[in-house]
Amino acid sequence: MSEVVVVSSSPVIHLDDVKSFDELIIKADKPVVVDFWAIWCPPCRIMEPIFEDVARELSGQAIFAKVNVDEAPELAERYRIMAIPTIMIFVDGAPVDRILGAIGKEALIEFIRRHIEGS
Repeated sequence: MSEVVVVSSSPVIHLDDVKSFDELIIKADKPVVVDFWAIWCPPCRIMEPIFEDVARELSGQAIFAKVNVDEAPELAERYRIMAIPTIMIFVDGAPVDRILGAIGKEALIEFIRRHIEGS
């Protein structure tokens, strides 16, 4: 019987544990854009295709990741995520900015570009 391998075409990394999150944030040589979300959150579902599109458009300029707050509550607590979606940007391992709630594609690109150009 042959083995089936599924390869994701998504430019977004899904991080649902503290260790893999910390490794990515610390080792990243580019800004890391993290979407804190939950499956039961309607605004998060609205943001999902926008986040994916922006990740494709800015591929190579930043690293894009998602953290499900229900699967990684330690990370939500560490970064005081009180509302979702919350999108945070990390530069050199440290959080530098955040934006709360669902936003449009152009607003998200502008938010991220400020940190790409400044890094």
